[in-house]
Amino acid sequence: MDRGLYIAASGMLTEMVRQDQIANELANSSTPGYKADRTAQRGFGELLLSNSRNGSVVGPLGLGVEIDETRTDLSPGPIHDTGKALDLAIEGEGFFAVRTPAGVRYTRNGQFTASAAGLLTDSLGNQVLGPGGAPVRLRGDGSLSAADVGVFAVNGARKSGDSLFTGTAAGAGSGQVRAGALEESATDPARSMVDMIASFRALEANQKAIQTIDETLGQFAGQVGAVS
Repeated sequence: MDRGLYIAASGMLTEMVRQDQIANELANSSTPGYKADRTAQRGFGELLLSNSRNGSVVGPLGLGVEIDETRTDLSPGPIHDTGKALDLAIEGEGFFAVRTPAGVRYTRNGQFTASAAGLLTDSLGNQVLGPGGAPVRLRGDGSLSAADVGVFAVNGARKSGDSLFTGTAAGAGSGQVRAGALEESATDPARSMVDMIASFRALEANQKAIQTIDETLGQFAGQVGAVS
């Protein structure tokens, strides 16, 4: 089969991954503490073409692209005041820890609430942990001290959902808890829309390349079949 089909198809596959990533960013543009992903592409390889008659070099032919790596930008985002006592933000490096059914997970989303038992929980009902790893209990009047909430350094943080991360705790984080505030999403909707359009154009170009190659192969097949 024509090599151009594989090259164009590889471009479409990588752009589809990029489209999903950008769509996820747009969906979480208002999610506190959300961290954006960045996907890098690289060439799959090159084939050196040469003249079959005299052996002279024609030049390289790329064999398509593939996803090189996907990484999450963990840089701290801007913080804005909300005035809500149970909203917390981390100024600097570190993560909140929550206890989920799958084990301890880490997050920068400090949009917390109180459970019926008087414990601090996230929006999914997971218990927020203190510096010693125990659940954070609110005071009798429902108030909270920022010092009661743990900030953890995490090695090898990897996304496990949109707001949660897995990783290995490495002691206390250097950041400080700020009450009555939330860290904003690290996405830029305007930039994401521009990236979405650029990705769609690249996807469309690869699709047209496949269509053109398919039509050309169809013409060749028709001409060969018409030879007496």
